Amino acid sequence: MKQLLLTFFAALAIHAGAQSLYFPPLTGNAWDTVSPSTLGWCPDKVDSLIQFVGNRNSKAFIVLKDGKIVIEEYYGTFTADSLWYWASAGKTLTAFTVGIAQQEGYFNLSDTTSDYLGTGWTACTPAQEEKITIWHQLTMTSGLDDGVPDHYCTLDTCLQYEADAGTRWAYHNGPYTLLDGVITTTTGMSLNQYVTQKVKTPTGMTGFFFQSGYNNLYLSNARSMARFGLLLLNRGVWNTTPVLNDTAYFNQMVNTSQPINPSYGYLTWLNGKSGFMAPGVQFVFPGSFNPSAPADMICALGKNGQFIDVVPSQNIVLIRMGNTPWQNNDVPFTLNDTIWQKLNEAMCSPQSISNAVLPSELSIYPNPAIDMLNYNWPGKEGNLTLFDCAGRVVWQQTIAAGQGSVPVSALPAGVYMLQMRTDDYVSRPQRVLISR
Repeated sequence: MKQLLLTFFAALAIHAGAQSLYFPPLTGNAWDTVSPSTLGWCPDKVDSLIQFVGNRNSKAFIVLKDGKIVIEEYYGTFTADSLWYWASAGKTLTAFTVGIAQQEGYFNLSDTTSDYLGTGWTACTPAQEEKITIWHQLTMTSGLDDGVPDHYCTLDTCLQYEADAGTRWAYHNGPYTLLDGVITTTTGMSLNQYVTQKVKTPTGMTGFFFQSGYNNLYLSNARSMARFGLLLLNRGVWNTTPVLNDTAYFNQMVNTSQPINPSYGYLTWLNGKSGFMAPGVQFVFPGSFNPSAPADMICALGKNGQFIDVVPSQNIVLIRMGNTPWQNNDVPFTLNDTIWQKLNEAMCSPQSISNAVLPSELSIYPNPAIDMLNYNWPGKEGNLTLFDCAGRVVWQQTIAAGQGSVPVSALPAGVYMLQMRTDDYVSRPQRVLISR
């Protein structure tokens, strides 16, 4: 009787949550819309937002409110049927799929990865390799060296020991990609077969994984990306159909997964935390990586600006596909934050944030740099700081608005981070490559 009541109340909770959200049909092109003016948004600011995103080398831009389309724009020759890669935004889709495979009993997150990939899948000693589990792959804490020449490489010779598993966070694609091997080995299906059966069919998503070098990249149209965002917004339930019904796993996926990088769950970025780490840097930057967005936002973020932003407190999903306008980063925080600045203006109710934000961003060129890194700063006077990959200050100067240069000829080649700080603003750190 007790179990029956628990089941009833769980189903009731799912039903109640879904009622506040609209879900498009599984097939066809029908998708309810709501006009920005109906929501009380400012029409002129909405037009400015759409133009701003389009001028930033974008291909598709979608904003959902309560599951309904508020904004849907395609730029250039890109259309609603065009396909584009998710890049690292597909990591969150992989994490979601891992949760389904675990709930079906194929493995536990605490299982040693070698149980499914075989011993010797890394260049580590057997004792070092034995410590790496599926959980470490999900949280980017494998301890494998992300400083190898190609951190996308999945060959054993590329997967070298740097630290014990669980003691170091690093944005490392190789160990993450091998989660696909864990899924296919345990389920007996190809990655595309399993994702189609467990995620695409119950949600109406289209698209597929394809291999590009060492990577498995997901390719779809923008609306399929929006469907996945809506699935995340409803905590793994499509309308009233549970797709990922392991609520404990979903909670772990969208909350801090380890104590090293507070802004990272299971292959998912988390806004509003006390600090964050960036790819290629062993340093925790203070504050949120996206201060212009709501603190409860969770994100699937990919190279060149592939964004799935999900805001439960506002029932908003934001999708952006395209090329990068200025940042050649694995995770372009600045572009995402700037779009949210414009979206806040369009909603006529800017978010209350801890740091004031500016309508313009720090721009840098060339990147990679050899002798000089040039910058353009449109804001007021403050400190411009260059950090090395260990978080040490290697150059700092008080600058005013305008153009200038950072001398880098004496610095070793490598990855650095540039950040601007005034008395009421802290910019998103920008990744700088120095080459020789």
